[in-house]
Amino acid sequence: MGNMLMIMGILIFLVTFYFIITEKYPKSLVSVIGGALMVVVNILNEKKALEVVGHNLEILVLLIGMMIIVEIMSETGIFQWVAIKIAQSVNGDPIKILALLSIVTATFSAFLDNVTTILLIVPVTIFLAKRLELDPKPFVLMQIFMSNIGGTATMIGDPPNLIIGSLGKITFNEFIVHLGPIVLINAIVLIVSASLYLKPRMHVSRELRATIMELDLSRTIKNKKLLMQSIIVFMGVILGFLTNSFTDIGLSIIAVLGAGILVVLSGKKPEDVLVKVEWDTLFFFGGLFVVIQGIEELGIVKMIGEYVVSLTAGNLELTSSLILLVSAGLSPIIGSIPHALSFGKIILEILPNYSGDTNVLWWSLSLGACLGGNMTIVGAAANMVGASVSKKVGIEITFKEFFKWGTIVVAQSVVLSLIYIYVRY
Repeated sequence: MGNMLMIMGILIFLVTFYFIITEKYPKSLVSVIGGALMVVVNILNEKKALEVVGHNLEILVLLIGMMIIVEIMSETGIFQWVAIKIAQSVNGDPIKILALLSIVTATFSAFLDNVTTILLIVPVTIFLAKRLELDPKPFVLMQIFMSNIGGTATMIGDPPNLIIGSLGKITFNEFIVHLGPIVLINAIVLIVSASLYLKPRMHVSRELRATIMELDLSRTIKNKKLLMQSIIVFMGVILGFLTNSFTDIGLSIIAVLGAGILVVLSGKKPEDVLVKVEWDTLFFFGGLFVVIQGIEELGIVKMIGEYVVSLTAGNLELTSSLILLVSAGLSPIIGSIPHALSFGKIILEILPNYSGDTNVLWWSLSLGACLGGNMTIVGAAANMVGASVSKKVGIEITFKEFFKWGTIVVAQSVVLSLIYIYVRY
């Protein structure tokens, strides 16, 4: 009976991912049906499936709150204002715009969650690229990659780090000290290599650059009162996120409270705002959590863990390199959050077998899970949100396109990270 369940579980998992990757049907439908099938064939019961969604409700509610806040803020024109300001400060030079936006994205991502950063930056990026009559895709992809790299630097930057922090009892500051340097190196290398690669294609005529310089900043702000209100609410929410470690008010509650206050202040009808929430992304997440939990219930994760230890025979250097490589390979397939959860449990199981600075195993997991998320569209939440924001304005980033560039970026990150871990620990 056990073998039969195992085969069914793996089959549901593979078929679900096949349809997510080929995008023949909407991802949200596929993952919800996949999750439901895990319950139907009795790998999970309904209670367990709902508990998994419940455990991850913070992520879903956080997204809803931030989507609403960003939606109302974007109506004020603030993001166009920031973009034009950046573009004018470098005289409309596309490569410099790309580099500056990337730095802004990476910095924001370290202190906001990546999804919020992407929701803020991508619409602006597309607007600028279109003004310069350039293909917005490289710009959008670059922002997505940079958000995942920047988010790796802090405990709140990327959800896997929250999981790793709680499992490994690692403090907020330890993350910055141990992962900050390698994140900086990764970001610089990516900006330089992307700039060199894209430079030949980024020829923008003087006239087009001039049109950017002529854009009137004062006219981009459409509603000053709402702008002030939304900036105050937004700052309040960010303050809530930064102090959440000692106030213990959940991130999702802070986001939803902010969203509620902003809807009241803006005088909008709730139904008009809720239409703008990307429900398909939320349902996609929900279903995905259940599918992954099914795979974990079958004990597949535990088997991998035992295999890792027997392979490396207790050698810390080898194990940390292996965890980094396996994480970078697996997290883009199963998603960085479920991967960090399941692999975190593996690390807890194998820790007693090692001596020395065993925290290096947690750093390897974090680097692998967060940076590996750049490989596929489903690898990290920011990727999916970035793709759906682009799609709204008619720029379709396909799974294959993302994978082509993502693989190169991840290969670069992983090599740098392996060297860093080897040299530093």
